[in-house]
Amino acid sequence: MTTAAVAHTRPPAPQLDTESRERLLSGTHHDPHALLGAHPVPGGVAFTVLRPYAQAATLVVGERTTRLNDEGDGFFSGVLPIASVPEYALRLTYDGRDTALHDPYRFTPALGELDLHLIGEGRHEELWKALGAHPMTHQGVAGTRFTVWAPNARGVRVCGGFCGWDGSAYPMRSLGSTGVWELFVPGVGEGDLYKFDITRPDGTHTVRADPMARQAEVPPATASVVTRSTHVWADTAWMAHRADRPVCRSPFSVYEVHLPSWRIGLSYRQLAEQLTAYVADAGFTHVEFLPVAEHPFGGSWGYQATGLYAPTARLGTPDDFKYLVDALHQAGIGVIVDWVAAHFPKDDWALAAFDGEPLYEPQDPRRAEHPDWGTLTFDFGRREVRNFLVANASYWCEEFHVDGLRVDAVASMLYLDYSREEGQWAPNEHGGRENLDAVSFLQEMNATVYRRCPGVVTIAEESTAWDGVTRATHHTGPGGFGGLGFGLKWNMGWMHDSLEYIQHEPVHRQYHHHELTFAMVYAYSENYLLPISHDEVVHGKGALVSKMPGDWWQRRADHRAYLAYMWAHPGKQLLFMGQEFAQGAEWSQEHGLDWGLLDASCPAQPDHSGVQRLVRDLNHQYRAAPALWEQDTVPAGFAWVEADAAQDNVVAFLRFAADGTPILAVSNFSPVVRHNYPLGVPETVSAWRETLNTDAAQYGGGDVRNPDLLEATPAAAGAFPSRLHVTLPPLATLWLRPA
Repeated sequence: MTTAAVAHTRPPAPQLDTESRERLLSGTHHDPHALLGAHPVPGGVAFTVLRPYAQAATLVVGERTTRLNDEGDGFFSGVLPIASVPEYALRLTYDGRDTALHDPYRFTPALGELDLHLIGEGRHEELWKALGAHPMTHQGVAGTRFTVWAPNARGVRVCGGFCGWDGSAYPMRSLGSTGVWELFVPGVGEGDLYKFDITRPDGTHTVRADPMARQAEVPPATASVVTRSTHVWADTAWMAHRADRPVCRSPFSVYEVHLPSWRIGLSYRQLAEQLTAYVADAGFTHVEFLPVAEHPFGGSWGYQATGLYAPTARLGTPDDFKYLVDALHQAGIGVIVDWVAAHFPKDDWALAAFDGEPLYEPQDPRRAEHPDWGTLTFDFGRREVRNFLVANASYWCEEFHVDGLRVDAVASMLYLDYSREEGQWAPNEHGGRENLDAVSFLQEMNATVYRRCPGVVTIAEESTAWDGVTRATHHTGPGGFGGLGFGLKWNMGWMHDSLEYIQHEPVHRQYHHHELTFAMVYAYSENYLLPISHDEVVHGKGALVSKMPGDWWQRRADHRAYLAYMWAHPGKQLLFMGQEFAQGAEWSQEHGLDWGLLDASCPAQPDHSGVQRLVRDLNHQYRAAPALWEQDTVPAGFAWVEADAAQDNVVAFLRFAADGTPILAVSNFSPVVRHNYPLGVPETVSAWRETLNTDAAQYGGGDVRNPDLLEATPAAAGAFPSRLHVTLPPLATLWLRPA
């Protein structure tokens, strides 16, 4: 009989003391590797294994097998009379069947000292490469490194489908004062499900999804998924040139999309084909996705995320999402994702009191509670939490090649008293209402993203008069704060005022004329984007076309005129899906868009396809006209032609390219035709041509048009030395260019 065929039994290893056994069994030991695995002892090497439910454990060293002694409670041990720790494996017996595996406790830490140092400092800009679940080959063995930040935990174990969701055999080790716990688990790989079993300070247990998971189960399931990317990017040309021209001096028209309901049932890869073709034809320069980070409740539209590093699994894998971004880039379309760092939900398997104590949220409940949404705010003053968020912003830009981040609810981050009554908030150290930690965090996030990701733009949804939202972080404003560093800010004032104006009956609009013109008073205080977003077409507000007064013809006419006025106005544009073809019903995530309105069998199809055709022409003409975007942020790019014609319901203005080439935009928001309407124009242009008319027949209008050529006359009009007489169709906007 050969030696290899004999299962040798050796003397047991030195007995674990009662306290050590209890700590290992209860999941409260900070250094299980010091007790489990192989360790030199007098006379040889001791082996200790913790495998609850195993009937037997056998040590395999080369061709030699040694049966370990059963010490009870799942402990097995033995001593080999050898000089050094060998490479070895285990053979475990369950229900009479043998399973071979490598011992997780024979491996050194798979996380480097530099990583730990940067995590401790809160300066690990590639945090996603250090924390979470990473398939790898470590010390010649394939497996997955699990790491998690849980500084208040008495112990952490990893559990998953690979161990029947019982983490007793997989306690993790604490890597010092950083609060990071680590374990390399051989044999676990791509597709395996896992969570962390955390022992709270009070000794109770909580099982949590990985905050750094890069993939999650499809909701309502909540486990994290081990994943690795195999996507090969094909957007090299896009990435190489996206930083060639600053966003503020570039065409930028955005189609805002809720991916699950754009066309219900489509996956990321199906969207890559259908959405890309649609947006390319429509002429938008960018798409903006409502939050794609994993979220448990679909009705939150992604605004209550639990997995900030994982694209939602509802539509596919992370590589499938990369495929969608890649396809859009290859079609020349930029991608913006809605990014939510203002708050997170309280689900007890996610971030809330993650390790038994407030961790991602502030200790002070007056700062932790978000009163509007029943959620928790992030602790922007804690360096590790800031690192988690700042790295996350870079992660989406670097790993998924996204071109912009629209940061949600910035105002709620900036003010300590946001939606709070007296006594429900505490002032900052200077006695003010500003959240100084949030200010610093936003500055750090913007500075980091712009440094690491050339060509990316950050966009603030900020609804107050905070000074310097789009000012550089190193420039101090009148309020004493440096700029927040965003590239663009949503112009909520323009949105509110212009929608308020357009909802009035034309006969009453003369009394609200200032609502249409007031935005130019502050137009250059920030770098603005004009949003008609999802927020304006839900919760009883109705679709854009349904906001308009009058009969169906008048509503569509107002809708078209308003969009052309918006596309000509200083500032970039954003339009929520469905509004580009005048969907009349309020958006519903369950119902999706009313694509049937565009079917040839629909009696109203020409009404809707006409608006769709207008938006296509707006985008294509806009992109071809530097006057409409090259000087969006400087006064030299704009001049009023007619700002005070309140009784006529008319506004007119000139836009200028950097070389002085003008475009004249005129909106008539009254239901009457105005013949030979005088408008001042520069003397440098003697003849003009109507290039866009929202009353044109192909858009569904009455087709009141101007001659092919309009000659200016040398008669002063307003501030201009020349005069142009134009026919203004009812409820319409015209664009005119030099002939």
